[in-house]
Amino acid sequence: MKKILLSLACFFALVAISQGQGNITEKVDPAITSLMKRYVDSNKSTKTIAGWRIQIMATTDRQRVEDALNKFKSLYPNIHADWVQSKPYYKLRAGAFTTKKEAIAMHYQLKADYPTAYPVQDTEIKPEELIK
Repeated sequence: MKKILLSLACFFALVAISQGQGNITEKVDPAITSLMKRYVDSNKSTKTIAGWRIQIMATTDRQRVEDALNKFKSLYPNIHADWVQSKPYYKLRAGAFTTKKEAIAMHYQLKADYPTAYPVQDTEIKPEELIK
């Protein structure tokens, strides 16, 4: 009997709450709307972000860095890697991380095969690289 009374009380409470609901209107200052639009547009136009990568090697020999890239891809097929040129050097870099802590964790995994590798900052990371 108590369960039935409790169920009825809950039902009437829900009916009373649902009938008391009205329309809510929101008034937003046009300056805030304009500011939010500029913020969204600015973020949409940003093509790269700053983050961290693991630098595997740096050399002046392009063939050497391409060979190292192929070897890295065979050892770690799930980790994105590519080389960049910063004259006169070709640099082999792997991964894409938003924080140094994430980069250090990956560095720890790569240390056995690449003992001279180290984390480096990179301002040219594409957001889609972080998702992989």
